[in-house]
Amino acid sequence: MLRCAVKKFAYFATLLTIVANIYIYTYPSFHPEQCSWNCSTKNTTLRGDLTLLEKVKEYFNDIQEQWHASHASDSDDVHIMAFGDPQIKGNWPKTPYVSRLDTYGNDYYLGHIYDMMQQRLKPQVVTVMGDLFSSQWIGDSEFHNRTKRYISRIFKRDPAFIERVKIENIDEEGQYKANWSKWGDRFNEILSTVQQNDTANEDSLFGFGYENIQSWNPDLEDFLFINITGNHDVGYSGDATYQHMTRFHDLFGKDNYWIEYETNTTHPWRIVVLNDLLLEGPALQPEFVDATWIFLKQLNERKFNGSTVLLTHVPFYKREGLCYDGPDTRYYPDVDAPESYKTGLLRSQNHLGESVSNEVLNLIFENGKPGIILTGHDHEGCETVYNKRSPLTWEATKDIESNIFVKEITVKSMMGEFNGNTGLVTGHFNTDTMTWDWTFSLCPFAIQHVWWFAKVSLLVAIFTWSSLLFV
Repeated sequence: MLRCAVKKFAYFATLLTIVANIYIYTYPSFHPEQCSWNCSTKNTTLRGDLTLLEKVKEYFNDIQEQWHASHASDSDDVHIMAFGDPQIKGNWPKTPYVSRLDTYGNDYYLGHIYDMMQQRLKPQVVTVMGDLFSSQWIGDSEFHNRTKRYISRIFKRDPAFIERVKIENIDEEGQYKANWSKWGDRFNEILSTVQQNDTANEDSLFGFGYENIQSWNPDLEDFLFINITGNHDVGYSGDATYQHMTRFHDLFGKDNYWIEYETNTTHPWRIVVLNDLLLEGPALQPEFVDATWIFLKQLNERKFNGSTVLLTHVPFYKREGLCYDGPDTRYYPDVDAPESYKTGLLRSQNHLGESVSNEVLNLIFENGKPGIILTGHDHEGCETVYNKRSPLTWEATKDIESNIFVKEITVKSMMGEFNGNTGLVTGHFNTDTMTWDWTFSLCPFAIQHVWWFAKVSLLVAIFTWSSLLFV
């Protein structure tokens, strides 16, 4: 009697395991029009117009296409895969084991999303829109530990580089320690030279500019990986310190730079990476803000004639109601020690200020060419258009309302509670208008419990079948 019941449960558990794992390993095929590059050969029929039988047929057709697909692309389109705010957590000596397990599983949940989409689409660029970690208030060794997890578990990259950085910056306990005084001295030396000699049109000192970079490590990766600074990585300007900036530069690279592509063709374009957390103040270290504006002025003085993909963390100013987050800027109040030194400094912001937004848009998109802005910060995601209303002002709306405009995409978070999203940007050069067209789609996975269920149900099925040997 018991054996019969266990056997029935084993069959049931096996069925659930098969269904759950089929879903998590083929989920892009359930909505292929959202989970493919915009100019691919997918059926463009709206899914609402499909019958159930047609949806099933579409699913199996997509599975078959992925199975036989050649990953070599013969398209001249630009393909960018964007992930919003993973905010990975850490463990401490008193962290409960259940929380430790959740943190461990979350790394692999996020890694599963990346694996599925990277294998499916083979992007040219992968970018994470800031807030890589859940808090900037962690020590250097924990920052290094999370970076190693982030690199190896989630994005399956080689962590050898950050291990070399650790060896070069090690403390008496054998842990990574940011040498912020050395980094700060070098930073201030360059900043002083640029300011005193008025060399804002020369980028060789800060080294902001690159050209035709396809990969930071061509021997290991055939795509470009970009990490954006988030407020949970380096802080808002009111609390960003030399320590914050040093360790980000050590382990992730520069926070401001541009890469120009196809500059001697009819279709030039560029990527601009901007740390917009250091655009406004009052700042704890005003020199960081000075350096960011020097970057923008050098960028503007290049008079680039192509299209721009701007990657940054905090969205630009927009009126209340266009996105989930409205404008909200806060400053540190009068407080007692030990943080009285922060009184009046910038504490947080949902959007950049209106005047700063206009100034940045004018500096970057001065040539009037259509472009696209990718941001993070607002976990719910949003899509707006910045229309140029006058020579100096831009206005955010839901639709294109002027001849000069730029799309802004706030990429919905890839965290489990937001359904594990992947943002897909396709850049297609339109030979009729001789301009770049930029399109965006959002590919959702599922709430993290679905991934956990697929993994746990497999263990339950194995255990149940094994138990039949003893019943």
